[in-house]
Amino acid sequence: MAEYPRLGTLPDIAALRAHLATLELDLPSDDTVESGPASPLAQPLSADGLTAGNRFCIHPMEGWDGTPDGLPTEYTMRRWERFGQSGAKLIWGGEAVAVRHDGRANPNQLLLAPHTHEAIGALRARLVEVHRELYGNTDDLLVGLQLTHSGRFSRPNDKKKLEPRIAYHHPILDRKFGIAPDYPVLTDAQIREYIADYAVAAKAAYELGYQFVDLKHCHGYLGHELLSAYDRPGEFGGDFEGRTRYLVELTEAVRAAAPGLGLGVRLSAFDFVAYRPDPDHDGADGKLGRGVPEPFADALPYPAFGCDRQHPLAVDLTETHAFLALLDRLGIHWVNLTAGSPYYNPHIQRPAYYPPSDGYQPPEDPLIGVARQVAAVRDLKAAFPQHVIVGTGYTYLQEWIPNVAQAVVRQGWVDSVGLGRMVLSYPELPADTLAGRPMAKKRICRTFSDCTTAPRNGMISGCYPLDEHYKRLPERARVNEVKRGK
Repeated sequence: MAEYPRLGTLPDIAALRAHLATLELDLPSDDTVESGPASPLAQPLSADGLTAGNRFCIHPMEGWDGTPDGLPTEYTMRRWERFGQSGAKLIWGGEAVAVRHDGRANPNQLLLAPHTHEAIGALRARLVEVHRELYGNTDDLLVGLQLTHSGRFSRPNDKKKLEPRIAYHHPILDRKFGIAPDYPVLTDAQIREYIADYAVAAKAAYELGYQFVDLKHCHGYLGHELLSAYDRPGEFGGDFEGRTRYLVELTEAVRAAAPGLGLGVRLSAFDFVAYRPDPDHDGADGKLGRGVPEPFADALPYPAFGCDRQHPLAVDLTETHAFLALLDRLGIHWVNLTAGSPYYNPHIQRPAYYPPSDGYQPPEDPLIGVARQVAAVRDLKAAFPQHVIVGTGYTYLQEWIPNVAQAVVRQGWVDSVGLGRMVLSYPELPADTLAGRPMAKKRICRTFSDCTTAPRNGMISGCYPLDEHYKRLPERARVNEVKRGK
């Protein structure tokens, strides 16, 4: 099985560049990372009447540590305090919050409902309070809330039981996740019920002080799946206008309910065919098989957004350009770009050296996945300079995040550098970078994927290898047992 150089073993930025050259990847980096107010990463961003005071963004993550009725717990609050501690001025949702019970991705996901309003408002208030205590000014702190319905990947009642709400029957994903051919597809009327739920949740978010909400279109969830509903009959499928009707009606409904609320969209800019562990791998080495595509010859043209449908291992951004043009017409200019899905091709979405327990060994050097996302964002930013665009995939760069982040921002490839997994172990990375402090190397996320392995096995999500708080929990031993195959 192929091995790839661990980035933590590279002695300097020159070694990273040399390795990138062997891969023929175009990923710029600066020798020196600037600090202080003149730094490219310290510059503000503004659009649609909203401002974020620097170029770091905290991505929304999917919490597995709420209560069964959708309330945050002490673990949730601690995570949000650390988002405030990070020094990033753009908090893109902080958390994926379901707009209705049947759309929860797990039974411990937050839910925005009347009985949770006060507690979800308290998350934002505490984040802002911590940021003010550490950095003084919060006038340029932009905090949103990601609203979600998990669609095909809903598990509202049992962590191990999928209760999907599908937009159409997918030739590979249905088989992969055990969805029967006669399983009901959402009707147009049901989709409009969900849109109404979004509007109610968005109004609540606005009243709780959130400055914007994310109308989520990524990672295989409902909004994203509708973008690939090429063969769906009715008003929410077929041509591009039909497949984006959900976005249009969602925008209209949210603006009617909360006219002063900002809007953003997190979008999977491209997608590939689903992957699986190599079935010919015998496991004698104690590892999962390397990732290989699911057989797709009988599924062409492949139903996925942002790929070449006849060759679904190739990016095609034609419709992604059309989507960003639609956002422009709708007056939405905060765009957070990601790719693929953690459920069926995680190496595309979040490049990692170590796979989660239900994943597969990386089928490529993870730097290829980083560069693929950076290149797609560069293409889209060049075409749509009016959008504030957040990029994804940077955590895998580890020590070299500041060098690459500064270079891509300085060269105008992206507006804001988004971090997810990294802030679970090292939330202060943005603050340390902006202040010119050395990185705390013992806290750098090495993409061990325990934060995914734990929830996939019914435990709360956190950084068990590096965060002292999670190291002390009994779940740490259970995570290690899972990784050892026990």
